[in-house]
Amino acid sequence: MMEKQHNRGQEAAGVGCLKLDCAPGEEYMFRERALGSGAITEIFETVNANFRDLTPEQEHDVDFVQKNKKFVGEIYLGHLRYSTTGKSGLDYVHPFARRNNWRARNLCICGNFNMANFEDIFDEITAEGQYPRFKSDTYIILEQLGHRLDCESERLFDEARCCNLSGVDATQYIDDNMHRQIRKMLKDASKNWDGGYVMCGFTGSGESFAVRDPWGIRPAYYYKDDEIVVLASERPVLQTTFNLEVDDIQELMPGDALTISRDGLVTVANLRPPMERKSCSFERIYFSRGSDADIYRERKALGELLVNPILKAIDHDIKNTVFSFIPNTAEVAYYGMLEGFNKYHHERKIEQILALDRKPTREELEEICHSYIRSEKVAIKDIKLRTFITENNSRNDLAAHVYDITYGSLRPYEDNLVVIDDSIVRGTTLRESVIRILDRLHPKKIVIVSSAPQIRYPDYYGIDMSHLSEFIAFRAAIELRRDRGELHVVKDVYDKCIAQRNLPKTSMKNYVKEIYEGFSDEDISRKIVELLRPSDVTTDIEIVFQTLDGLHAAIPNHSGDWYFSGDYPTPAGVKRVSEAFVEYAEEEFGW
Repeated sequence: MMEKQHNRGQEAAGVGCLKLDCAPGEEYMFRERALGSGAITEIFETVNANFRDLTPEQEHDVDFVQKNKKFVGEIYLGHLRYSTTGKSGLDYVHPFARRNNWRARNLCICGNFNMANFEDIFDEITAEGQYPRFKSDTYIILEQLGHRLDCESERLFDEARCCNLSGVDATQYIDDNMHRQIRKMLKDASKNWDGGYVMCGFTGSGESFAVRDPWGIRPAYYYKDDEIVVLASERPVLQTTFNLEVDDIQELMPGDALTISRDGLVTVANLRPPMERKSCSFERIYFSRGSDADIYRERKALGELLVNPILKAIDHDIKNTVFSFIPNTAEVAYYGMLEGFNKYHHERKIEQILALDRKPTREELEEICHSYIRSEKVAIKDIKLRTFITENNSRNDLAAHVYDITYGSLRPYEDNLVVIDDSIVRGTTLRESVIRILDRLHPKKIVIVSSAPQIRYPDYYGIDMSHLSEFIAFRAAIELRRDRGELHVVKDVYDKCIAQRNLPKTSMKNYVKEIYEGFSDEDISRKIVELLRPSDVTTDIEIVFQTLDGLHAAIPNHSGDWYFSGDYPTPAGVKRVSEAFVEYAEEEFGW
């Protein structure tokens, strides 16, 4: 499953395991973590090393292996990490573990999440007297859940004493009854969580759980039968690993918790009232596997909806245009774009034949029908690394070498070149590599197409897009204000953000939207081209972005679009973007 979901992250990976029914003095909770793109291989090499000394007889003795070998258990957590906080290192790699001599108080968690209000949660647990060692949302959530787990353990211990139980009998009572308290633990801890999350974990007594945020921002799917319960952030991972059909898999709904007792009782029930659903559309565009049936269809639709603006960019000159795509994640949108152009071209052929107003000759039919949409593999990615989720300090170096081109794939100075990308965030790869290397083919015009709209705002729910200055669309808007002598608009936004600092989060507004007011998408796109054009490239360049309407038409069931629209689904998101703008303005302008 971890290998099949490897596309979600390159920076690190971790696995946790729980062994049930161990005697005192026997280790029952295991964890292994590693950094780097080869982390999965490294982890399982370490795990598998535990079994190399088994004799042939021992290999077939299930009871012996279960009792004597690490990482043989009933509950497993696996996690792949891409940066969601701008921080890296083994301390930030999931799963996170909390140890205690009382079995029921041990806790291991991992998740796909960012808590937009983790500082509020930090203040909450420190007010209770805790002293966290790290100020990261994963560690804070671990300690918060751990504290609630301690409380529930104490409650069960008091029950055991009322039943005249003590010592080992009291411990067994806690283990046997902890399943009654898990939902309360989760409900008490999560009542003030503000963010996108799918949180998974298990306790030392053998209770496991998964919780999804009430806005449905982060995805979660599960499968259960008589032998196994398994949950992942993507359906194809489950389908491929367990040979399942789409209908075999269920979605964990917003605000719901899936809990599994140590004896295998599975419960799915609502934990927090569901809010207006704002499932992350960027998961569909970029992060999730394109092999999911719905995501495949959505990405094709994103490409097809771009046909008309592309036609405008190439002045309807299909005959002298070559179509291609840049990163592998844009390939499905590319197929949708080609389908759209083939449909368009087919209609034009019919119109040409009908325009003859007579029976066409064979030569005329051949001339009309022989024309076709020209597609080539123009750019070749020679490194299996995605610059979007690479750390800032290595992104520029990587971007300069990430692509090769196919020489001879278009006619120099005659052909337009249209290349589709899934999204344009920072523009680093375009500036440092793509534009320069495509220019070596000497196209008449380069049209770069983004299947996603302009990314204008930070994300605080699980994707490493947290600083306004990183976004090429934001920088373009600021430069347009500067060009027009309108930096007073920027100052007004800064003043409004400062003025609402002490307001409740629910009363705050996203004034950063005003930076973009008065500019069309085309205005922003033209300025982006200016900012990204290398000084030694003179070829005509145009960037075409998907529209918000197009996004919603292609992905109607996943309306979370705050990084495009600025419409944050939670109050903490609005607060954080206001803070981000203040930080940017003070650093950039010294206000």
